[in-house]
Amino acid sequence: MRASLPEQQELNLSGVRLAFIGAGVMAESMIAGLLGKGIVRPDQIVASHPRLDRQARVAERFGVRVNGSNEQAARESDLVFLTIKPQVLSTVMGELAGKLSSSQVVISILAGASLNLLQRGLDHPAVIRVMPNTPAQIGQGMSVWCGTLNVPDERRLQVKAVLAALGEEIEVDTEKYVDMATALSGTGPTYVFMMMEALIDAGVHMGFPRRLAEEIVLQTVSGSVEFARHSGKHMAELRNMVPSPGGTSAEAIYQMEKGGLRTVLSKAAFAAYQRTQTLSAEQEKRFD
Repeated sequence: MRASLPEQQELNLSGVRLAFIGAGVMAESMIAGLLGKGIVRPDQIVASHPRLDRQARVAERFGVRVNGSNEQAARESDLVFLTIKPQVLSTVMGELAGKLSSSQVVISILAGASLNLLQRGLDHPAVIRVMPNTPAQIGQGMSVWCGTLNVPDERRLQVKAVLAALGEEIEVDTEKYVDMATALSGTGPTYVFMMMEALIDAGVHMGFPRRLAEEIVLQTVSGSVEFARHSGKHMAELRNMVPSPGGTSAEAIYQMEKGGLRTVLSKAAFAAYQRTQTLSAEQEKRFD
């Protein structure tokens, strides 16, 4: 009998040790998501960070082990998550290079750090790139990932289980899609939050109390997403279901098109994608 998804995840991650090198915001999001789902226990997780205040915060919030040594945290784990800033990647790779065992897999969430760069910098063949996003901490994230051929099937399933616990996950066969996902889903919550903020401010301008405007916008966005997910219709079809000739929606759409909302969003996403490519070139140059 096939195990249910939660049972499969528990089976895949039973006894597996996870390290988060760099206990920043994204690491906290991932740890929160994993512990919130009960997929792993706090004693299976170790994190590292150079600042004592950050170490104390993460240890207090999650009950996991936290220390200041990246090498020690990595040594104690099976899956090593690089959740650091791009600026310190070279330093961290220097600390870990040649010190990882053949049974370990490194999973990087860094934008622009290619699989080839990570393999060379870490002197380690089994590497995965993943682009998660912040809704992972409530189990509603989107993770797009790709690994080298050197990642064993068992470890690949374990990584898949970790990412599935954080929300939806998609494994792609080429890392160019991870770069694209960085601009679309990795940065995506920023676009959505800005749009929501603008709508809330508009509601306040009309005369709503801010708390009431927030509740209205939150449910409108949440309901629209679920409706789109279950309808199976193209977004244009869903949009055209609302306006009536000469009505309020038609006027609103006219103003958004006139203001170039569609173009601005498209340009923003493409600019984020181009920035990912720039970061990749900078990382390659820094390493060389």
